[in-house]
Amino acid sequence: MTKVEQFESIRRDSVLQGKSIREIARDRGVHRRVVRQALDNAVPPARRAPERKAPVLTEAMRHRVGEMLRADRQAPRKQRHTSRRIWNRLQAEHGFVGAESTVRRFVGQLRRELGEAKAVFVPLAHPPGKEAEVDWYEADVDFPWGRERVQFFAMRACFSGRAFHMAFPRQTQQAFLEAHVAAHAHFGGVFEVVRYDNLKAAVKKVLRGRRRQESDRFVALRSHYLFASEFCEPGVGGAHEKGGVEGCVGRFRRTHLVPIPVVDDYAALNRMLLDGCAIDDLRRIDGREQTVLEDWLTERAALSPLPAEAFETALSGTARVDARSIARVGSNGYSVPVRLAHLRVEYRLHATAVEFVHDGRVVACHARLMGHHGLRLELDHYLELLWRKPGALVRSLPLAQARQRGEWPEDYDRLQRRLRERFEPAEAARQMLAVLMLHREAAPDDVQVAVSLALEHGSHDAGAIAVLLRQLCATEARNAPLAELGDLERFERPTLGLEDYDQLLTRRCVQGVH
Repeated sequence: MTKVEQFESIRRDSVLQGKSIREIARDRGVHRRVVRQALDNAVPPARRAPERKAPVLTEAMRHRVGEMLRADRQAPRKQRHTSRRIWNRLQAEHGFVGAESTVRRFVGQLRRELGEAKAVFVPLAHPPGKEAEVDWYEADVDFPWGRERVQFFAMRACFSGRAFHMAFPRQTQQAFLEAHVAAHAHFGGVFEVVRYDNLKAAVKKVLRGRRRQESDRFVALRSHYLFASEFCEPGVGGAHEKGGVEGCVGRFRRTHLVPIPVVDDYAALNRMLLDGCAIDDLRRIDGREQTVLEDWLTERAALSPLPAEAFETALSGTARVDARSIARVGSNGYSVPVRLAHLRVEYRLHATAVEFVHDGRVVACHARLMGHHGLRLELDHYLELLWRKPGALVRSLPLAQARQRGEWPEDYDRLQRRLRERFEPAEAARQMLAVLMLHREAAPDDVQVAVSLALEHGSHDAGAIAVLLRQLCATEARNAPLAELGDLERFERPTLGLEDYDQLLTRRCVQGVH
């Protein structure tokens, strides 16, 4: 029986049966002191823990532990002694035979004496719409081109706990700004204060105390949305000043990024993140009666309204197009249409894309290169030049990059081989270029279907492929059967040679002699 049940039986024997203390002690097999305790109080007294002096931990060892802890004050945070490491060293250096718990208790006591006790925090109240917290984190993601370490932006509302997450290849300033624009659109309003750590996209220099020298573009963003910014203290202590988003990041990563996500591209990844945010809106934070979404409805009404227009995040400039029709942004080069060679074009640098503008129109758009001294070329930009120089098509770098990016279907190689068998090299290249120009009129998938159908029925001609493409794209013929491709064969003619003309010239010369 338990101690409480034992006390109950003793009290019954004394009160209900009238037994003496001596009789109860003899019958129950307990000491008379226990009987007196039970008669005094139905609740057993708390058991006192004995004081342990740990004689195995000698004075010399205690002094050595103190030296280790004092030396740790000059060591990096992640290279300081733990209790287990101290225990291991005492065993190796001093022949200590005691338990690890003995060392752990003494280390804890000594840390408190040295003023290294664990931090204590004050619970804070967060009014609706008052504060939000921002943080970056990273996780691995599997793309068709391989596994990549992805950077994630997170903004969390302090009152409701609602969060927004967005993925980028790098932590660039454009990514930081674009994430803010997307986050404000997601929340549908502006928080009064947003709290950050000392990230480089916002802070140029950390000054004394809480003062910071902020970057001009971050100040412009803050001015556009009219929120105030607060920065945490540098180092580990600053993480506790935005513990809400720190905990949110860990929970979101464990919930929605485990196992490692497999996606087609960054657009698909960000759609997956938004789905995860919607799922999290339905959860209930520990200690709260309402769900995140129910609290958010209260907080949403307290936000300041969004500006009429979103903040322009792109970094603009001009670039000169060289003789290879390449414009350089930073150290990377991007192709533009050949008609713009030797001219200057405007560019807009986004977090994941680069746009080129000429005469107010977007003339080229590329995925942004994140490395240095890279080239990204589009075959479509060179079609007019290749029409004049058809022999360069096969060896062109734009074609090689199209193959690497998976933008050159196998059917196009089959078509090239058939064209070379039927036409002389220059004409075969022009026929292929005519097919590629069809991409300007229709979707790439439709062009590929037209090429596949033409190959299937033995029609190896750009004109026939164009006819098929028009039938595929015609809205009234979407569900109608296509014309029999065999009928197109009657338009084919054999390639003419020059032998007959040579005979005419020979006959004319003979007649002139006679």
